[in-house]
Amino acid sequence: MKIGILSPLAWRTPPLKYGPWEQVTSNIAEGLVKKGIDVTLFATGNSRTNAKLKYVSQTAYSEDKSLDPKVWECLHISNIMEHASDFDIIHNNYDFLPLTYSRLIKTPIVTTIHGFSSKKIIPVYKKYNSNTFYVSISNSDRSPELDYIATVYNGINTNDFTYNPSPEDYLLFFGRIHPEKGTLESIEIAKKSGRRLIISGLIQDQVYFEEKIKPHINNKEIVYVGNSGPKERDKLIGNAYALLHPIHFDEPFGLSVAESMMCGTPVVAFNRGSMPELIKPGKTGFLVNTIDEAARSMNKINTINRQHCREWALNEFSLEKMVNGYIAVYEQIKRIKNN
Repeated sequence: MKIGILSPLAWRTPPLKYGPWEQVTSNIAEGLVKKGIDVTLFATGNSRTNAKLKYVSQTAYSEDKSLDPKVWECLHISNIMEHASDFDIIHNNYDFLPLTYSRLIKTPIVTTIHGFSSKKIIPVYKKYNSNTFYVSISNSDRSPELDYIATVYNGINTNDFTYNPSPEDYLLFFGRIHPEKGTLESIEIAKKSGRRLIISGLIQDQVYFEEKIKPHINNKEIVYVGNSGPKERDKLIGNAYALLHPIHFDEPFGLSVAESMMCGTPVVAFNRGSMPELIKPGKTGFLVNTIDEAARSMNKINTINRQHCREWALNEFSLEKMVNGYIAVYEQIKRIKNN
Protein backbone atom coordinates (compact mmCIF):
# COMPACT_ATOMS: atom_id res chain seq x y z
CA MET A 1 0.00 0.00 0.00
CA LYS A 2 1.31 3.44 -0.94
CA ILE A 3 0.11 6.38 1.15
CA GLY A 4 0.59 10.06 0.39
CA ILE A 5 0.27 12.17 3.54
CA LEU A 6 -0.43 15.89 3.33
CA SER A 7 0.77 17.93 6.29
CA PRO A 8 -0.05 21.59 6.95
CA LEU A 9 2.45 24.27 5.95
CA ALA A 10 2.18 26.56 8.96
CA TRP A 11 5.05 24.84 10.79
CA ARG A 12 7.75 22.27 10.13
CA THR A 13 6.75 18.59 10.46
CA PRO A 14 7.24 17.70 13.26
CA PRO A 15 7.19 21.21 14.74
CA LEU A 16 10.13 22.58 16.66
CA LYS A 17 7.71 23.87 19.30
CA TYR A 18 4.02 24.65 18.65
CA GLY A 19 2.19 22.89 15.83
CA PRO A 20 -0.35 20.23 16.92
CA TRP A 21 -1.60 19.32 13.43
CA GLU A 22 1.96 18.96 12.17
CA GLN A 23 2.87 16.87 15.22
CA VAL A 24 0.00 14.45 14.72
CA THR A 25 0.73 14.22 10.99
CA SER A 26 4.35 13.39 11.79
CA ASN A 27 3.26 10.72 14.25
CA ILE A 28 1.00 9.14 11.63
CA ALA A 29 3.73 9.13 8.98
CA GLU A 30 6.46 7.76 11.24
CA GLY A 31 4.15 5.13 12.71
CA LEU A 32 3.14 3.90 9.25
CA VAL A 33 6.77 3.70 8.13
CA LYS A 34 7.56 1.53 11.16
CA LYS A 35 4.79 -0.79 10.00
CA GLY A 36 6.57 -1.19 6.67
CA ILE A 37 4.10 0.93 4.68
CA ASP A 38 5.35 2.99 1.73
CA VAL A 39 4.73 6.59 2.84
CA THR A 40 5.44 9.88 1.12
CA LEU A 41 5.10 12.95 3.32
CA PHE A 42 4.25 16.27 1.71
CA ALA A 43 5.53 18.92 4.11
CA THR A 44 8.20 21.62 4.32
CA GLY A 45 11.67 20.88 3.01
CA ASN A 46 13.20 21.25 6.48
CA SER A 47 10.88 18.58 7.91
CA ARG A 48 12.29 15.46 9.57
CA THR A 49 10.87 12.10 8.54
CA ASN A 50 11.72 8.48 7.78
CA ALA A 51 9.17 8.59 4.98
CA LYS A 52 9.92 9.89 1.51
CA LEU A 53 9.68 13.69 1.58
CA LYS A 54 8.27 15.93 -1.12
CA TYR A 55 8.05 19.70 -0.79
CA VAL A 56 7.69 22.96 -2.64
CA SER A 57 8.73 25.26 0.20
CA GLN A 58 11.88 24.79 2.25
CA THR A 59 10.33 26.46 5.29
CA ALA A 60 6.90 27.05 6.81
CA TYR A 61 5.07 30.32 6.38
CA SER A 62 4.84 30.88 10.14
CA GLU A 63 8.61 30.55 10.31
CA ASP A 64 9.38 32.66 7.23
CA LYS A 65 7.33 35.84 7.05
CA SER A 66 8.43 36.47 3.45
CA LEU A 67 6.14 33.64 2.33
CA ASP A 68 2.56 34.49 1.38
CA PRO A 69 0.49 31.78 3.13
CA LYS A 70 -2.17 31.51 0.42
CA VAL A 71 0.33 31.29 -2.43
CA TRP A 72 2.40 28.55 -0.82
CA GLU A 73 -0.68 26.76 0.44
CA CYS A 74 -1.89 26.48 -3.18
CA LEU A 75 1.50 25.29 -4.40
CA HIS A 76 1.78 22.78 -1.54
CA ILE A 77 -1.67 21.22 -1.95
CA SER A 78 -1.44 21.07 -5.74
CA ASN A 79 1.89 19.25 -5.42
CA ILE A 80 0.35 16.16 -3.81
CA MET A 81 -2.67 16.25 -6.09
CA GLU A 82 -0.46 16.28 -9.18
CA HIS A 83 1.18 13.10 -7.83
CA ALA A 84 -2.15 11.51 -6.83
CA SER A 85 -1.77 8.55 -9.23
CA ASP A 86 1.39 7.49 -7.34
CA PHE A 87 -0.67 6.54 -4.28
CA ASP A 88 -3.38 4.10 -3.25
CA ILE A 89 -4.73 6.63 -0.75
CA ILE A 90 -4.12 10.28 0.04
CA HIS A 91 -4.36 11.13 3.74
CA ASN A 92 -5.24 14.80 4.10
CA ASN A 93 -4.36 16.56 7.35
CA TYR A 94 -4.74 20.04 5.87
CA ASP A 95 -8.36 20.92 6.52
CA PHE A 96 -10.96 21.55 3.80
CA LEU A 97 -9.08 23.06 0.84
CA PRO A 98 -7.66 19.74 -0.50
CA LEU A 99 -11.22 18.40 -0.75
CA THR A 100 -11.79 20.66 -3.75
CA TYR A 101 -9.45 18.39 -5.76
CA SER A 102 -11.22 15.16 -4.77
CA ARG A 103 -13.47 14.93 -7.83
CA LEU A 104 -10.60 15.71 -10.18
CA ILE A 105 -8.46 12.70 -9.21
CA LYS A 106 -9.10 8.95 -8.97
CA THR A 107 -7.14 8.33 -5.79
CA PRO A 108 -9.42 8.20 -2.72
CA ILE A 109 -8.88 10.89 -0.09
CA VAL A 110 -9.29 10.36 3.64
CA THR A 111 -9.39 13.56 5.68
CA THR A 112 -8.66 13.75 9.37
CA ILE A 113 -10.78 16.64 10.59
CA HIS A 114 -8.60 18.17 13.29
CA GLY A 115 -11.40 20.53 14.27
CA PHE A 116 -13.75 23.08 12.74
CA SER A 117 -12.35 26.60 12.86
CA SER A 118 -15.94 27.79 12.40
CA LYS A 119 -19.28 26.55 11.10
CA LYS A 120 -18.61 28.54 7.93
CA ILE A 121 -16.30 25.83 6.58
CA ILE A 122 -18.83 23.00 6.92
CA PRO A 123 -20.43 23.64 3.47
CA VAL A 124 -17.16 22.52 1.86
CA TYR A 125 -17.14 19.32 3.86
CA LYS A 126 -20.81 18.76 2.99
CA LYS A 127 -20.19 19.22 -0.73
CA TYR A 128 -17.54 16.47 -0.79
CA ASN A 129 -19.13 14.24 1.83
CA SER A 130 -20.24 11.60 -0.69
CA ASN A 131 -16.93 11.07 -2.48
CA THR A 132 -14.35 11.37 0.32
CA PHE A 133 -13.87 9.82 3.76
CA TYR A 134 -13.83 11.72 7.05
CA VAL A 135 -12.15 10.72 10.30
CA SER A 136 -12.98 12.53 13.54
CA ILE A 137 -10.40 12.82 16.34
CA SER A 138 -13.10 12.54 19.01
CA ASN A 139 -16.74 11.58 19.03
CA SER A 140 -17.65 14.97 20.47
CA ASP A 141 -16.24 16.79 17.44
CA ARG A 142 -18.51 15.16 14.88
CA SER A 143 -20.82 17.35 12.84
CA PRO A 144 -24.34 15.89 12.48
CA GLU A 145 -24.29 17.11 8.88
CA LEU A 146 -21.41 14.83 7.87
CA ASP A 147 -20.70 11.13 7.53
CA TYR A 148 -17.61 9.59 9.14
CA ILE A 149 -15.75 6.39 8.45
CA ALA A 150 -14.18 6.26 11.93
CA THR A 151 -13.06 8.09 15.03
CA VAL A 152 -9.32 7.78 15.63
CA TYR A 153 -7.92 9.45 18.72
CA ASN A 154 -4.68 11.35 18.29
CA GLY A 155 -1.69 9.24 19.27
CA ILE A 156 1.54 10.43 20.83
CA ASN A 157 5.02 8.96 20.86
CA THR A 158 5.39 7.41 24.28
CA ASN A 159 9.19 7.74 24.11
CA ASP A 160 8.84 11.54 24.14
CA PHE A 161 7.17 11.58 27.56
CA THR A 162 8.83 10.44 30.76
CA TYR A 163 6.74 8.99 33.57
CA ASN A 164 7.38 10.90 36.80
CA PRO A 165 5.96 9.42 40.03
CA SER A 166 7.41 12.22 42.19
CA PRO A 167 6.26 15.63 40.91
CA GLU A 168 6.92 19.08 42.29
CA ASP A 169 4.18 21.28 43.74
CA TYR A 170 3.52 23.68 40.84
CA LEU A 171 0.52 23.73 38.51
CA LEU A 172 1.01 24.00 34.76
CA PHE A 173 -0.80 25.72 31.92
CA PHE A 174 0.53 24.36 28.63
CA GLY A 175 -1.01 25.62 25.40
CA ARG A 176 -1.82 28.60 23.24
CA ILE A 177 -2.02 31.90 25.13
CA HIS A 178 -5.55 32.72 24.04
CA PRO A 179 -8.84 33.44 25.85
CA GLU A 180 -10.47 30.21 24.61
CA LYS A 181 -7.69 28.14 26.20
CA GLY A 182 -8.24 29.62 29.65
CA THR A 183 -4.83 31.07 30.51
CA LEU A 184 -6.32 33.73 32.81
CA GLU A 185 -8.60 31.19 34.45
CA SER A 186 -5.56 29.02 35.17
CA ILE A 187 -3.97 31.97 36.98
CA GLU A 188 -7.12 32.43 39.05
CA ILE A 189 -7.29 28.71 39.88
CA ALA A 190 -3.66 28.72 40.99
CA LYS A 191 -4.16 31.77 43.19
CA LYS A 192 -7.30 30.35 44.80
CA SER A 193 -5.57 27.06 45.51
CA GLY A 194 -2.42 28.73 46.81
CA ARG A 195 -0.10 27.09 44.34
CA ARG A 196 2.56 28.32 41.96
CA LEU A 197 1.67 28.34 38.25
CA ILE A 198 4.00 27.90 35.32
CA ILE A 199 2.66 29.03 31.94
CA SER A 200 4.15 27.71 28.72
CA GLY A 201 2.84 28.32 25.23
CA LEU A 202 2.74 30.27 22.02
CA ILE A 203 1.32 33.78 22.46
CA GLN A 204 -1.50 33.64 19.92
CA ASP A 205 -3.36 36.72 21.19
CA GLN A 206 -0.81 39.43 21.99
CA VAL A 207 -3.37 41.91 23.34
CA TYR A 208 -4.82 39.27 25.67
CA PHE A 209 -1.32 38.43 26.91
CA GLU A 210 -0.33 42.06 27.47
CA GLU A 211 -3.57 43.14 29.14
CA LYS A 212 -4.75 40.03 31.00
CA ILE A 213 -1.79 37.74 31.58
CA LYS A 214 1.40 39.77 31.82
CA PRO A 215 0.27 41.88 34.82
CA HIS A 216 0.10 38.68 36.92
CA ILE A 217 3.54 37.41 35.95
CA ASN A 218 6.05 37.97 38.75
CA ASN A 219 8.43 35.03 38.16
CA LYS A 220 7.56 33.73 41.62
CA GLU A 221 3.94 32.61 42.01
CA ILE A 222 3.12 33.11 38.31
CA VAL A 223 5.86 32.31 35.80
CA TYR A 224 5.87 32.46 32.00
CA VAL A 225 8.62 30.34 30.41
CA GLY A 226 7.84 30.98 26.74
CA ASN A 227 6.95 28.55 23.98
CA SER A 228 8.64 25.31 25.05
CA GLY A 229 10.14 22.67 22.78
CA PRO A 230 9.85 18.88 23.25
CA LYS A 231 12.55 18.43 25.92
CA GLU A 232 11.34 21.36 28.02
CA ARG A 233 7.74 20.18 27.56
CA ASP A 234 8.57 16.73 28.92
CA LYS A 235 10.17 18.19 32.04
CA LEU A 236 7.49 20.81 32.64
CA ILE A 237 4.61 18.37 32.29
CA GLY A 238 6.26 15.50 34.16
CA ASN A 239 7.24 17.65 37.12
CA ALA A 240 3.82 19.32 37.44
CA TYR A 241 1.45 18.52 40.29
CA ALA A 242 -1.43 18.89 37.83
CA LEU A 243 -2.16 20.32 34.39
CA LEU A 244 -4.84 23.02 34.22
CA HIS A 245 -7.03 23.01 31.12
CA PRO A 246 -9.97 25.42 31.73
CA ILE A 247 -11.03 25.71 28.08
CA HIS A 248 -13.78 28.01 26.83
CA PHE A 249 -14.54 26.15 23.62
CA ASP A 250 -15.48 22.63 22.63
CA GLU A 251 -11.97 21.40 22.01
CA PRO A 252 -11.78 18.58 19.45
CA PHE A 253 -9.03 16.71 21.30
CA GLY A 254 -6.36 18.43 23.40
CA LEU A 255 -2.89 16.96 22.85
CA SER A 256 -1.49 18.46 26.05
CA VAL A 257 -4.11 16.55 28.06
CA ALA A 258 -3.00 13.20 26.64
CA GLU A 259 0.66 14.20 26.94
CA SER A 260 0.16 15.15 30.58
CA MET A 261 -1.39 11.82 31.49
CA MET A 262 1.40 10.04 29.58
CA CYS A 263 3.80 11.62 32.08
CA GLY A 264 1.54 10.53 34.94
CA THR A 265 0.31 14.07 35.60
CA PRO A 266 -3.42 14.43 36.36
CA VAL A 267 -5.51 16.99 34.48
CA VAL A 268 -8.16 19.37 35.77
CA ALA A 269 -10.25 20.56 32.83
CA PHE A 270 -13.49 22.36 32.17
CA ASN A 271 -16.10 19.83 31.13
CA ARG A 272 -16.37 20.74 27.46
CA GLY A 273 -15.75 19.18 24.07
CA SER A 274 -13.67 16.03 24.09
CA MET A 275 -12.60 16.30 27.73
CA PRO A 276 -15.02 13.57 28.98
CA GLU A 277 -13.49 11.22 26.40
CA LEU A 278 -9.93 11.98 27.46
CA ILE A 279 -10.22 12.21 31.24
CA LYS A 280 -11.53 9.60 33.68
CA PRO A 281 -12.91 11.65 36.60
CA GLY A 282 -11.31 10.66 39.87
CA LYS A 283 -8.89 8.34 38.07
CA THR A 284 -6.80 10.55 35.75
CA GLY A 285 -8.05 13.97 36.79
CA PHE A 286 -11.23 15.96 37.30
CA LEU A 287 -13.87 17.54 35.09
CA VAL A 288 -15.16 20.83 36.52
CA ASN A 289 -17.41 23.68 35.46
CA THR A 290 -16.07 26.66 37.40
CA ILE A 291 -12.85 28.20 38.67
CA ASP A 292 -13.93 27.50 42.27
CA GLU A 293 -14.55 23.83 41.50
CA ALA A 294 -11.15 23.59 39.87
CA ALA A 295 -9.44 25.20 42.87
CA ARG A 296 -11.21 22.84 45.28
CA SER A 297 -10.20 19.83 43.18
CA MET A 298 -6.55 20.59 43.97
CA ASN A 299 -7.21 19.12 47.42
CA LYS A 300 -8.05 15.79 45.77
CA ILE A 301 -5.16 15.54 43.31
CA ASN A 302 -3.19 13.44 45.78
CA THR A 303 -5.89 10.75 45.49
CA ILE A 304 -4.98 10.25 41.82
CA ASN A 305 -2.62 7.39 41.05
CA ARG A 306 -0.07 8.78 38.60
CA GLN A 307 0.75 5.28 37.36
CA HIS A 308 -2.91 4.87 36.41
CA CYS A 309 -2.72 8.11 34.41
CA ARG A 310 0.23 6.69 32.50
CA GLU A 311 -1.49 3.37 31.85
CA TRP A 312 -4.66 5.08 30.65
CA ALA A 313 -2.70 7.22 28.19
CA LEU A 314 -0.71 4.22 26.95
CA ASN A 315 -3.90 2.26 26.33
CA GLU A 316 -5.91 5.04 24.69
CA PHE A 317 -3.56 7.60 23.16
CA SER A 318 -0.44 5.81 22.00
CA LEU A 319 1.03 6.32 18.55
CA GLU A 320 0.69 2.60 17.90
CA LYS A 321 -3.04 2.56 18.59
CA MET A 322 -3.61 5.59 16.36
CA VAL A 323 -1.62 4.07 13.49
CA ASN A 324 -3.50 0.78 13.74
CA GLY A 325 -6.72 2.78 13.61
CA TYR A 326 -5.68 4.50 10.40
CA ILE A 327 -4.49 1.26 8.79
CA ALA A 328 -7.95 -0.16 9.49
CA VAL A 329 -9.46 2.94 7.82
CA TYR A 330 -7.25 2.51 4.75
CA GLU A 331 -8.20 -1.16 4.45
CA GLN A 332 -11.88 -0.30 4.75
CA ILE A 333 -11.56 2.33 2.00
CA LYS A 334 -9.85 -0.22 -0.26
CA ARG A 335 -12.70 -2.68 0.27
CA ILE A 336 -15.28 0.02 -0.49
CA LYS A 337 -13.47 1.05 -3.67
CA ASN A 338 -13.06 -2.56 -4.85
CA ASN A 339 -16.76 -3.37 -4.49
